[in-house]
Amino acid sequence: MSQAILNNVEKLPADALFDIKQRFSKDPREVKVDLGIGAYRDETGKPWVLPSVRSAEKLVQENPNYNHEYLAINGLPTLTSNAAKIILGENSPALAENRVISVQSLSGTGALHIAAKFISKFLPNRTLYLSNPTWANHNAIFQTQGIKTATYAYWDSKTKSLDLQGYLKSIKNAPNGSIFVLHACAHNPTGLDPNQEQWHQILDAIASKDHIALFDSAYQGFATGDLDRDAFAVRLGIQKLSKVCPVFICQSFAKNIGLYGERVGCLHLVLPQQDDASVNLASIKGAISSQLSKMIRSEVSNSPAYGAKIASKILSTSDLTQQWYKDMITMSSRIQKMRTSLRDKLVSLKTPGTWDHIVEQCGMFSYTGLSPDMVQRLESQHAVYLVSSGRISIAGLNDGNIDHVANAIDEVVRHQSSSSKF
Repeated sequence: MSQAILNNVEKLPADALFDIKQRFSKDPREVKVDLGIGAYRDETGKPWVLPSVRSAEKLVQENPNYNHEYLAINGLPTLTSNAAKIILGENSPALAENRVISVQSLSGTGALHIAAKFISKFLPNRTLYLSNPTWANHNAIFQTQGIKTATYAYWDSKTKSLDLQGYLKSIKNAPNGSIFVLHACAHNPTGLDPNQEQWHQILDAIASKDHIALFDSAYQGFATGDLDRDAFAVRLGIQKLSKVCPVFICQSFAKNIGLYGERVGCLHLVLPQQDDASVNLASIKGAISSQLSKMIRSEVSNSPAYGAKIASKILSTSDLTQQWYKDMITMSSRIQKMRTSLRDKLVSLKTPGTWDHIVEQCGMFSYTGLSPDMVQRLESQHAVYLVSSGRISIAGLNDGNIDHVANAIDEVVRHQSSSSKF
């Protein structure tokens, strides 16, 4: 009977991060710390609206032509064009050669989703490789589009450092023409990035196998406070790879402009250089743009306008752009300060283990090396909340809670050390 056709729908487990937030909000303890949330917090633990954003909002709303009309399907042109310059560089050869297709998306997640749909349709039957570990949502995004996923070596848990040889071996062993999802900077969840020399080796290895790179750029400028430094891997990738194959870039403005809930992002597709002079690049771009338009139209019709107008105003107004640079330095500097403070406090407490990896990492997150049992004890005994992998959001630390967190980590490490070696 029709009454029963939905009775056996499987209940899935709650999203880990949002489940942590719910448990944290229900915790009655007076002293509690949320280190799971992937959003910047100021020194008082409160959400921070960037000064550049406040100024941009005012200008947007005071514009006599301000309205809430729909954007074009592929987004706000002043956003997508300026966003491309931010990630590729003002003097990018790919931009000069008109080889870049840019569309607006629902932040970085939406960009990844559009890329996944495009890959599923036009680059089928290729395995897509994700770092081990990676952002939890990566698997879901690509697998729901029917894309086969695998992992490449990344984190060495013994040394708390990059497993470069394993990484290169994974690239070598992958079937030619596979797709590799690369974290542009501030790797999530580890906070550990290859250095520039290592990026050269990684991207040369990818090029040698005709693999396709998809860069996930969620933290440009937020990681180090320097847009160019944080775009190094992407720009090097374009230089090394786009001579022979397309390069995908998924770009988010959630973190670096603080537009989390406004969902502002872009997908950029850099087309390869064409050796055949008879190839009509404009025609190829038009065809691909039409396909992306159809995908966007069928799912969201068009992207949200308000956040796009704010981001566009910041990227295209010199005074606001300069203020934004200062804002990113404010955020990245505070996070680095908290990294150093946490490391120093653990060293001062003589907490078993080594903790220099906390300051060697960058960006919002740190892969601490804490075990799931330690994480569980942090929550139950100390009201310190983080994901079971041991990843903490450094942005959740401040001068008011860092002593509590350091002491809590010290206790759980010693508690486990009494029965097993950490």
